[in-house]
Amino acid sequence: MTAPARREWRRHAWRRRVWRRLAAAVAAVALLAVPGAPGMPAAMGAAPPAPPDDPLAFVTNEGSHDLSVVNLRTGAVVATAKLGDRPRGVQLSPDGRHVFVAVSDLAPNAQSGRDAIVMLDATTFRELRRFPVGTDPEQFAVTPDGRWLVASNEDAGSASAIDLRRGTVAATLVVGIEPEGVAVSPDGRLALVTAETSNTVSLIDVRALKVVGALLVDARPRAAAFSPDGTRAYVTAEIAGTLSMIDVASRRVTASVPLEGGTGKPVGVAVSPDGRRVYVANGAANAVSVLDARTLRVIGRVPVGRRPWGIAVNADGTRVYAVNGLSNDVSEIDTATLRVVRTIRVGQRPWGIALGR
Repeated sequence: MTAPARREWRRHAWRRRVWRRLAAAVAAVALLAVPGAPGMPAAMGAAPPAPPDDPLAFVTNEGSHDLSVVNLRTGAVVATAKLGDRPRGVQLSPDGRHVFVAVSDLAPNAQSGRDAIVMLDATTFRELRRFPVGTDPEQFAVTPDGRWLVASNEDAGSASAIDLRRGTVAATLVVGIEPEGVAVSPDGRLALVTAETSNTVSLIDVRALKVVGALLVDARPRAAAFSPDGTRAYVTAEIAGTLSMIDVASRRVTASVPLEGGTGKPVGVAVSPDGRRVYVANGAANAVSVLDARTLRVIGRVPVGRRPWGIAVNADGTRVYAVNGLSNDVSEIDTATLRVVRTIRVGQRPWGIALGR
């Protein structure tokens, strides 16, 4: 086998594992004839599991308290994992073996065992462990090396740094008021945590586990995303209706532009793999804005479902997925034509999305 062939084989190894283990799980459910048995994913209709090379999406549904697993080749929901709590933020581990979901109870300002980051097996969707964090965890980010997970605790005004190798909370850091969005730089050294009420972005040195600065941004910052080279970061501001750009080296906000005339209420933000475009989900406008990543000039607008919230770009930059919380679906956008090419039904009040590689 040639070197390129070996690399391609290794690159798809986790997909083959997904296929074998998911097929076994579905077969076990059928054999036992106990749909929804404890620890097992509930099959959705007659949809088959994804073949080994098919990409998957993991969508959290805040209203139905579950996780939809979508085969992005067919557009079918192939499994649903019941979480029992209020799920919002979702990410995959860098190796694709685990799905992390932020869950919380419905009691504000009161911490319970249901406020946690849940780790699921990415092939069987069984809960493997639960990391306790502060009250009302919402978003989080995993470092590229898979060592650290940084989560925002909205009601607690803090961020939790979880050591994933040891399975412990290594630090709880005071950040802004009502923290929400979290992003980690491509080199894993810097984490950004947005705070809705203080209108700030806290900068966390991940290695030192301490807050090293804060930036004032526009009203009610919600989400953040880094450019692939780590030189810039982008922050949405829901009330101001803007997108701001941060120069990471100088730690300054260098630009801010209104979206949808300042009335779009932007939330989710994602950057294309080549670093040339930024995609923003405008919840009130039912549309995705497309911007030039360096100039912040709006170069496109794509109408989607009702109240787009989470957003993600696939690995080759050909598709963008917008999660629509009020129409209970996901809009798939072709980035070449900037048109919705498919609408995928998921659970109730979908919130976040993570894409498998």
